[in-house]
Amino acid sequence: MKRRATKFGVGILAVVAGGVVTGVFAPPLRAQESYPLRRAIQVALANSRAVADAEYGLTIAEQQVREAWASALPSISGDVSYSRNLMVQEIFLPAEFFGGQPGEVQAVRVGSDNSWQLGMTLSQKLFEYSVFVGIGAASRFRELEVERVRGTTQQVVTTVRQAYFSSLLAESQLRLLEQSVARVLATLEETRALNRAGLASDYDVLRLDVEYANISANLQRARNAVTATRRTLLVEMGLAADLPAVLEGALEAIDPDSLEANAAANVEVLLLAGVPGVLEDSVAQLLETAKRRRTDLRQLRSAVLLEESRRRVEAAEFFPRLSLFSNYSLLAQEDGRPNFFGENEFQRTSAAAAGIQVEIPIFQGFKRMARMSQRTAAMRQNETRLARAEQDAVNQVRSLYEAVEEALQRARSQRGAVAQAGRGFEIASAEYREGIGSQLQVTDAEEALRVSDFNYAIAIHDYLVARAQLEMAIGLVPEEPGAFPVARNR
Repeated sequence: MKRRATKFGVGILAVVAGGVVTGVFAPPLRAQESYPLRRAIQVALANSRAVADAEYGLTIAEQQVREAWASALPSISGDVSYSRNLMVQEIFLPAEFFGGQPGEVQAVRVGSDNSWQLGMTLSQKLFEYSVFVGIGAASRFRELEVERVRGTTQQVVTTVRQAYFSSLLAESQLRLLEQSVARVLATLEETRALNRAGLASDYDVLRLDVEYANISANLQRARNAVTATRRTLLVEMGLAADLPAVLEGALEAIDPDSLEANAAANVEVLLLAGVPGVLEDSVAQLLETAKRRRTDLRQLRSAVLLEESRRRVEAAEFFPRLSLFSNYSLLAQEDGRPNFFGENEFQRTSAAAAGIQVEIPIFQGFKRMARMSQRTAAMRQNETRLARAEQDAVNQVRSLYEAVEEALQRARSQRGAVAQAGRGFEIASAEYREGIGSQLQVTDAEEALRVSDFNYAIAIHDYLVARAQLEMAIGLVPEEPGAFPVARNR
């Protein structure tokens, strides 16, 4: 299938097999592949069956345009045949035609042992209105399929980004939980030492033992969440669900307000999450962009125009048709050994004709009127769907704009809370070691730090997801900011 840049394809295929054979019957080990967000999107587009399906649909539409144009071109056909008469047909004529007696008949051969026939026909439509409007309808269908490819690509990109962010969130929560477990364990060891020195009660040790057991019990759940979200991402990318893969980015370390403050992997996550600086635009500007670029609106507009073109095709059936035709034929017969189309011109004869044909439709049982009514109803149906989709688009863009704004504000607030909770844990730990603070203060401070870390990672996740959804809602995926310029090489 022919690929082109307008099909929004990609050109990087993931190399996933690797490893070293450790024994004769041992399975090969697979090295972990690193998948930054950009590469994950490229691989997903290359492997997407939905994109491939849409591209095949576009190919069908393009060939339908060619087929429509063929109706306006001349039609030339030819045929040639040879027959060997094993028994030549005879007819009976009055014998007196050949000098015989009246009342008698004479058998006469009709034809020869060998017979050749050749014919050629040419026709050209001089006027057929349905041909021209049919070409327009096919072109409209092609435009619809082009937009369908674009919309499918946008949906794949958005889905992969959301799955990637969910996997990063699961990894962040696991790391933060491990850090929390390490802090509780360190406090527990200190408390045990103080207990042996008579500076801490058995209840303090018991309380921390319970806290450590409760937090540790969540580790396996967090690991399972990492495995599940990564498996979902790999399936969206079209890869094996058990493929060893490493993602790049850490949500708990992302600063949404300053690219310079982020590591390279987090910078890419921020840049590819969606429209940069989206909150710098007004809602009115985003709505105007959505009106022009949103794929579902563009598909519905194309569908309205397509049904209008199809209605004109049905209306064209009321017009007369004018066509030019011409034909040529050659006939040859010969007895005995066959020679191609006879030995000489006396064994051949030819004929030719040309003319003009006019077809005038008069009455077909109201079939054409019924078809026109169907197309008109379909056009009105798509217009109604378009009006509803425009209303939904306004509501969705406003809601997502507010979601981006809310998540960003929440992240900023939680970032300050993380810093304060970290400082609070340091103070509570120091006071506890010096004997002027209680173990309960340390436990409360650690829990506050853990919750603040989790909430910050969740806020960053919500911010990134809302940006990706907003970019999809205004139709900028993947051609505008946040694009993925790649080449097809499937």
